[in-house]
Amino acid sequence: MSGKYLIVNADDFGMCRAANLATFDLFEKGGISSSTVMIPCGWAPEACKWAGEHPQYAVGVHLTFTSEWGVYRWGPVAASGTDSLRDEFGFFYHENDEFEDHCDIGEVETEIRAQVSRAVALGLKPSHLDNHMGSLYGLNGNYEVMPKTFEVCGQLGYAFRMFRKIREQDVPSDFPDGVPVDVARMIVNGYASCADENKVPLIDYLLFPEWTEETRRDYNIYREYILERLSGIEEGISETFIHPSLECDELKGITALWRCRVWEHKLFSDPATRQHLESKGITYINYRDVVRMRKAENKD
Repeated sequence: MSGKYLIVNADDFGMCRAANLATFDLFEKGGISSSTVMIPCGWAPEACKWAGEHPQYAVGVHLTFTSEWGVYRWGPVAASGTDSLRDEFGFFYHENDEFEDHCDIGEVETEIRAQVSRAVALGLKPSHLDNHMGSLYGLNGNYEVMPKTFEVCGQLGYAFRMFRKIREQDVPSDFPDGVPVDVARMIVNGYASCADENKVPLIDYLLFPEWTEETRRDYNIYREYILERLSGIEEGISETFIHPSLECDELKGITALWRCRVWEHKLFSDPATRQHLESKGITYINYRDVVRMRKAENKD
């Protein structure tokens, strides 16, 4: 595929009101091209309603199987048949490895379908599906969850955020210990084949957000790092994801890293960000475009 295409996805839409307001703003300013809603969270109904009223924007479902914060928690949408997905308090587990260790694959399917069904009932027409915290990638050794996800996506007719290619420089620092890049490539190749079998459109590259002590220290350092990183994408379809929010007490009560989310909103609400990337020959697209582009490729 010739050309450099970029999806900027706002993850965690619906997680809290501050995230919703930031996402509304970024769509309206053209700072993002896509977003995905955390259906188990309390502000998902507002996010889905807004998306249904603004069909020009591509909004999908952020399939959620973890609940990472200390005091702000959520659990499965499906009221029954999800016991293996719940901790002792009835919430999702905090971390991916806990989810992978405990989950029953049939209950994973039940919950995927429940989250998509609720999204549709709340007024959303999903453009695609992706995954909160990457829990469905099975990078901690559970290699059942990703194939099952592709099976369900294929049956429901959705694209999914999974990448076909992995570059060493794109491997995040929190990638599971002991998994070499060549092994990761083997896993990714296997997943891509599974997606193809289920006719699930994929992107080519995924740029995981990387926050360091230095980028957290100063907004301008963060800004320059992101602009340089995104300017260097390969030909094909790349995606990066952000977690934008507005500064408020609600957000500060959820996470000590609230400033990162506020800075993400600040950077991508600045029209100079998109102008800079487009000056590098990069075209913003969304998952509706991905579906269309992959269909055209398959016809050739």
